Amino acid sequence: MLTRLHRSLLKSLPLPFAAALVTLLFLLLMQFLIRYLPELVGRGLPFGALVELVAYSLAYMLTLAVPMAWLIALLAAFGQLGESRAYLVAKSAGVSLPRLAWPVAVAGLLLTGGMMVFNNQMLPEANYRMSGLWRDIKVSRPGFALTPGEFYTGVSGYAIRADAIPPDSTGLLVGVTVFESRSAGGGSAVLTADRARLQTQYGGQRLTMLLEDGEVHHRRPEGTADAYERLAFGRHRMAFDLSSLGGFERREAGGGRTDRSMRTTDMLVVLDSLNRLVDARHDSVRAALARGGAAAGDVTPDLLVRPTDRPALGTVVVAGGAADSAAERGGAAADSPPDSAAVGADRPALSGLGGAAREAAYDLAAERARAVQYAAGAAAAAASLEGQQADRYRVEIYKKNSIALACLVFVLVGVPLGLSISRAGVGVVAALAVGVFLFYWVSLVLGEKLADRETLPPAVGMWAANVIVGALGVYLVARETRDPAWRDPIRALAGRFRRRGG
Repeated sequence: MLTRLHRSLLKSLPLPFAAALVTLLFLLLMQFLIRYLPELVGRGLPFGALVELVAYSLAYMLTLAVPMAWLIALLAAFGQLGESRAYLVAKSAGVSLPRLAWPVAVAGLLLTGGMMVFNNQMLPEANYRMSGLWRDIKVSRPGFALTPGEFYTGVSGYAIRADAIPPDSTGLLVGVTVFESRSAGGGSAVLTADRARLQTQYGGQRLTMLLEDGEVHHRRPEGTADAYERLAFGRHRMAFDLSSLGGFERREAGGGRTDRSMRTTDMLVVLDSLNRLVDARHDSVRAALARGGAAAGDVTPDLLVRPTDRPALGTVVVAGGAADSAAERGGAAADSPPDSAAVGADRPALSGLGGAAREAAYDLAAERARAVQYAAGAAAAAASLEGQQADRYRVEIYKKNSIALACLVFVLVGVPLGLSISRAGVGVVAALAVGVFLFYWVSLVLGEKLADRETLPPAVGMWAANVIVGALGVYLVARETRDPAWRDPIRALAGRFRRRGG
């Protein structure tokens, strides 16, 4: 009987998993198209480039859709098992929940392994190729090449500038300035407008700009009666011929990879180099402090002291101790040395020197201490920056593996929850799955933000979501497999509060 139940469970998983996966990918793809399709259509891009862009975007969609679809499949399969009373029969026969669900756990482990390979190898490559495709799209049409605050000179005879480009609008420019080197009446012209709208025509071969609420400043050629004229307009339409720019062209992949587009093996190599560099920075700080500025360059007292006074300076060069005391008294002591009696009383090592030699030794110690402070501060700042870069790589590595491990963690949650909602419909199953995954995803994103801000260590920030959801799953499994005499701590605590309230 147990083998038949195992086969029945494994057979009931693929169909809801595939249905949920297709549905989730469709919803995510529609979100992508709603956001980017108005900017892509009508700009002369080949259909193959659009398909390629959508295919690359499906990579990161799979990282989200697969764990959630797996959770929905678990809820549906075990909900069906509970509704058929097969679980009650197996439980009455002495079959525990772990013995019943171990094949599903193995399937979740295999799915976790597959997602780890996908997230660490295929997803970075897809992100890298998609960023390269976006780069080729942006440089192929002016609508994409416009950057707020910068002049675009890709169209012959024109220089176009926009103060702002609202991200949620299609073709809208704010604060537009257009320099026209050869105007219709001869000479040059400058057009300014509060706003303008871009629209491509004829397969992207022509760009139309409709300017609103602006002025035309026209400078006529030399020798004419009116050298300058100024016209105000409510609307003015300009057309630009883009045929000289050529069509869309794919370029060879190039450029540096970021943490999102690097494979995990490559990130581990970079991370190891950063760790060694940070350790070297820390060693240089310790060495500079230990040698009293020798790391910043040895400055011997031979340059400042007479030959007859050099033997007495053997005990002076000791880690900038004189300057440390001067720093405590304030910055004025470093600018003007103290009198000879005070120096001799406070520092016996200087008592054997003459007045000029004593002042020179004091200046030398202060200079060396400042060199130590500068060298140590620079090394510490560099180590902090490199440590932040290393933490960003750690966050990305942990994130890829954490999302993959969610397929196994969801087994702990989906199995007992599915059995507890055996008579629920599809809507309840979907809502419960969305609620669990939303809690997991919010915890993961929050942990990533806190880790990026160095509020939490990268490991804690990126694995906290799995630990929390896994602990909840362990509790639900223990609650489902409990002995009749076992007392549920959550229910006991809730009952205690109810009694106190009554």
